[in-house]
Amino acid sequence: MAMAIMTWLIAIPLLGVVTGMRTMTAMTALCWFAYRGDLPLDGTWAFWAGKLVTAIIFSVLALGEYVVDKLSKTPNRTAPPLLLARVLMGGLVGAIVAAGLNGSEFEGAILGVGGALIGTFGGFLVRREIVLRLGSKDWPVAVIEDASAILCAVLAMGVVTG
Repeated sequence: MAMAIMTWLIAIPLLGVVTGMRTMTAMTALCWFAYRGDLPLDGTWAFWAGKLVTAIIFSVLALGEYVVDKLSKTPNRTAPPLLLARVLMGGLVGAIVAAGLNGSEFEGAILGVGGALIGTFGGFLVRREIVLRLGSKDWPVAVIEDASAILCAVLAMGVVTG
């Protein structure tokens, strides 16, 4: 019972927060956990997330995102198209986790979207504030944000899969 509560109130929103920080990271972690069989998706609409090819595709997309994020011409994550992508991906991640747990996909999507909004705006503000206070370049802080997103995604999926 406690793990179920932690999954719904902490892990799924945390996956959304990770999606707000790095759009593809939570999905990548989810796909690898599903591929390993830790998140049972067979027999659900989200079966495709547990395939090796899907995990590889999202891994490549995540790596590309880590590189593009460091470029000076990359727009802010709060720009409408990027915000929309983060919100949609957060909802998708939440719905897939819910499907794997035989829960309400709608509730999972709402929790994922809420987390993605928090991660998008909170991550933007925290990163900007750290750069300003330290008087440093943006990329070292961005690398720490990458590592934080990966760690949080793996931690959240660990809670989800018990």
